[in-house]
Amino acid sequence: MTSHDPLPQLPAFVPVARLRPVDLVQPGATAPRAPYLACEVDLTDPGAPGIAELVFGDDGFAARWNGRTLSLRVTRAGAWRNHASKRHGSGRNPDAVAVTLTGPFVTGWLREDGVWVARAVVDLADERNMPDVHDEGWLAGFKGVGDRSGCFGQLGLRDIRLVTHADGSPYRLGGEVGGGAGTGVLLTASSAGPGGFRTAHTSVWSFSPATSSDGGPILTHRGDLFFRRPPEADQPGIFGDHATHLVRDGEQWLVATSTWGTFDQKRHAHVGTTLATSTDDLTQGQHHLDTVSLDLPTTGFTSVGTWDPHLVKADTDGQGERWLVGFVSAERWFRFHPALATGPDLSSLSLRAVAPDRVACEGTTVARVGEHWWVLGSDGPDSRRSERLNYPIFDLDLQQRGVLDADYPSNIPWPSLWQETVEQADDWWLIGFDGTPYGGPLLGYGTHGDVLLQRAR
Repeated sequence: MTSHDPLPQLPAFVPVARLRPVDLVQPGATAPRAPYLACEVDLTDPGAPGIAELVFGDDGFAARWNGRTLSLRVTRAGAWRNHASKRHGSGRNPDAVAVTLTGPFVTGWLREDGVWVARAVVDLADERNMPDVHDEGWLAGFKGVGDRSGCFGQLGLRDIRLVTHADGSPYRLGGEVGGGAGTGVLLTASSAGPGGFRTAHTSVWSFSPATSSDGGPILTHRGDLFFRRPPEADQPGIFGDHATHLVRDGEQWLVATSTWGTFDQKRHAHVGTTLATSTDDLTQGQHHLDTVSLDLPTTGFTSVGTWDPHLVKADTDGQGERWLVGFVSAERWFRFHPALATGPDLSSLSLRAVAPDRVACEGTTVARVGEHWWVLGSDGPDSRRSERLNYPIFDLDLQQRGVLDADYPSNIPWPSLWQETVEQADDWWLIGFDGTPYGGPLLGYGTHGDVLLQRAR
């Protein structure tokens, strides 16, 4: 691509729907051998015990409601200790109590006026002699004690990406490339947990713009992906890594993801990128995937971490198909910018372009519009004033050529766009997310967001 290529012919977008799927226990999902679990107990029965518990042999985590306050009981090898929040522990006429384990975070919940509110939190990383919650052997002993238990769902969704074929086209239900309105596309998302990066995990969803009884969009949970780190990472166990791109390449799936599952700026301030392959049906159900390092080139500029991988196989210069891999690199925490790698295969990538002048740009997405390829990004509120709160459009040399004409909400929503064919006409859609939190004032960053749908004006 050169500077003489025409600018992409994209329409203006306007918001048309806002969705917020919230589930502590994911409906229909069994308990995975992964530390993303939940248990709920109804309190509408006057005889209800008011205790929801996750048990792992002689270890356990219980949320206990005594009619006034909620506490968490953490049991290790039969010995227990109670934790309560003096400021946030009092409930207000709850009709259910729940406990969740999301990575190293244990959270006690009350459902008040239809909304789950966190009333107690324990970060096991701050406690002594705690189990390794990522140990699959320890997780195998799980049972939930309550009315409902299983896989933890989500407080919100972020890092939303289209599931694609290797050529960048949307992977639709059934795998067909074409299809009309209502056929649905597949998405991956980071299912937000109650404690920031370490409590989220990757989930798979189907999305139909207009198939519900009232003509509104439908977002349906289909599955969850969990990851084992490469052997050289020296971090055994199963993790909820996220910011993922799921790609159908021939007869196999490629899963590129970011190792946010252990990121903690106080203890482990590193994020890398991994790759998994599978011939299983990753579009539904729960899967544990072995990964290898996806080595993204950062030669020539300072990088303390890489994330947000996006993979496309394309012929962009008439020389045959090569991989294009968009990603984000951090110069320091948190100053980050887009980059683009290319190569004949994913094990021998070289740097094609980088935009180190950006300071808060992520969600790097390689997109074909018409006959040309472009790189889309998202400049967040910490960007320079002339750039912030925009979706920049770059060429393949990462020179900005324009911006998407679309509503930009809070946080840093990724620009995932596609076309539906309606009555022989192309209809463009853009899906993203925002920074709306959930779960009450006890929780900090990471409980967002609302899913925002925009349509061509």
